[in-house]
Amino acid sequence: MVRSIDYGNLMHKAMRGLIQTVLNDVAAHGLPGAHHFFITFDTTVDGVEMADWLRARYPGEMTVVLQHWFDDLKVTDDGFAITLNFGNNPERLTIPFDALRTFVDPSVEFGLRFETHEEDEDEEDEDDDGPDDDPTPPHQDAQIVRLDKFRKS
Repeated sequence: MVRSIDYGNLMHKAMRGLIQTVLNDVAAHGLPGAHHFFITFDTTVDGVEMADWLRARYPGEMTVVLQHWFDDLKVTDDGFAITLNFGNNPERLTIPFDALRTFVDPSVEFGLRFETHEEDEDEEDEDDDGPDDDPTPPHQDAQIVRLDKFRKS
């Protein structure tokens, strides 16, 4: 098997590290100025913790906003936990970084988008020559989000 540099996974790791750094700063000092975040995540990823009624309402994907009110933001190497207000009903969410799909700060027109591409089943094990083969991790591309829809008029 030919060794290669997996830029997609390296970019994902770097982008998640950037989000971790930003959230750690917000946890320590609060949101500065007009900064606020739209964070979209996959609710089906292992490690996502949320109230049953929220999971029923958002069975695949959910976007949360960190802006005016949030509480008890805790950031780890694997993700973050936060209490948000849903119609005067505070709920605790735990979101692994692996579940993130987008992270947008419209106040400065910044955004990141995470995409995962699963290989077709037909392509799996095509050249399985035996136990010496190294498993190939799924391919993931990192992309920048276009922020035109978040621009203020």
